[in-house]
Amino acid sequence: MAQTTLLAIVNPLSGTVPLRQKQQLTDYLLKGAEAAGFYPEAVFTEHPGHATELAAQAVRRGVTRIITIGGDGTVNETARGILHSGTALGIVPLGSGNGLARHLGIPVTPRQAIDRVLNGRPVVIDSGKINEHLFFCTTGLGFDAYVAHQFARQPVRGLSTYIQTAYRAFWTYQPADYEVDGHPQTLFSLTVANAGQFGNNAWIAPKANVADGLLDVCQLKPFPRRSAGTLVWRLFNKTLDQSPFLVTQPQRIVTIKGAGSLPIHVDGEPVLLDSDTAVVQVVPSSLLVIL
Repeated sequence: MAQTTLLAIVNPLSGTVPLRQKQQLTDYLLKGAEAAGFYPEAVFTEHPGHATELAAQAVRRGVTRIITIGGDGTVNETARGILHSGTALGIVPLGSGNGLARHLGIPVTPRQAIDRVLNGRPVVIDSGKINEHLFFCTTGLGFDAYVAHQFARQPVRGLSTYIQTAYRAFWTYQPADYEVDGHPQTLFSLTVANAGQFGNNAWIAPKANVADGLLDVCQLKPFPRRSAGTLVWRLFNKTLDQSPFLVTQPQRIVTIKGAGSLPIHVDGEPVLLDSDTAVVQVVPSSLLVIL
């Protein structure tokens, strides 16, 4: 039996795409991979962290391409398993935001994305790390993290649910105090971006470059409620960095200290740090992605 050269890792639960459609997409990928000369295999994840385990095992077996079919969380899990290896990550985005895929210009139409991962070429990009947690798109504290924790509790995923969750959170959330590299700051949110957007073309760091060896540290200061509409408009029009309320600084490493255990998000997934301090640093040229 020929050795597997392409592995598809499919999350049956991510996003809003039904399982039957994911199975059809997986069949389409396997047929296309065979036609392109690969020896493909597909595995559906069974529990949190499974994609990382599967990806790491595949790297050890010499698999050259691993294709993730799922959302940002599945992309994160899979990428963790292939970091610093010669195995390339292909993304078929089926999540609520698809931040990294959108930043990289990967089609959000699934079959077009599959054609891309079969015919594209591997490109080296950076990753990021917040304490021991790896991220590939964005990580953050403050409002973004607050919304991520609230969103994770919702019974239904998808963009409309996220918008409703963020809207409700806006009226109750209060800016917090931090020390950023030793400087006291009161901030509405603090996002550290490897890629430029959260997802759904919401651009927090329009000038971010995933291959420059830097992370964009984006500090959003408290603002009058009357400015919220303009800020949202800027977020979706790639001009938020022009707002007087946002300060963006490219850095290799930043240390953030808060009060007590810090709620954060990692590529949109909620995490509670067991520390009042977050050290965020770039991991340069660490991941191969098929573009």
